[in-house]
Amino acid sequence: MSDSRFDAFRRSLNKAMLGKLVVVTALMFGFGYALVPLYKKICEITGINDLTQTDAGAAAFAKSTQVDESRTITVEFDSNARGPWRFKPVTTSMKVHPGELTTVIYEIANQQNRAMQAQAIPSYVPAVAMQYFRKVECFCFKQQALAPNEAKQFPVVFVIDPKIPKSVDTITLSYTFFEVGGLPAATLPARPNG
Repeated sequence: MSDSRFDAFRRSLNKAMLGKLVVVTALMFGFGYALVPLYKKICEITGINDLTQTDAGAAAFAKSTQVDESRTITVEFDSNARGPWRFKPVTTSMKVHPGELTTVIYEIANQQNRAMQAQAIPSYVPAVAMQYFRKVECFCFKQQALAPNEAKQFPVVFVIDPKIPKSVDTITLSYTFFEVGGLPAATLPARPNG
């Protein structure tokens, strides 16, 4: 094989390889782009990692359920802030009857000179309490935006299903509050020179 034929053959191989690489790159990009909606759909179907799931039937449940005054459950409220927040419940614990509609207030303050957006993620102890703890209203259902140095109070309105096992006499509701994305820098106050 002559050098010119060999060079032509090598160029054709290189072009074929380049074409394959372009196709593979395009497929990888398309797959990566499709992963976000695919991930969201899988999480929606399985209920995994659903951070803002609302309890659509909680309000109707709260109106139709009977209060079990023969039982009292202590609900403890906890808060954890990941970032420059002041985040705490106004009340650290309360005694409630299963079936009783109850409200607790959480205070959140942005301690930065910039607007911030955050999300609260609840957790329950014991874990079995999660399926019996029905929230009618909660700041954890959506992301919260706070202006620089702004403080707000948010209610959590809940009812504990009277079907909760009798062995559960204390529930700890804990929220972790963390920043999910900053807001535009235009909301920052002007800094003095010098």
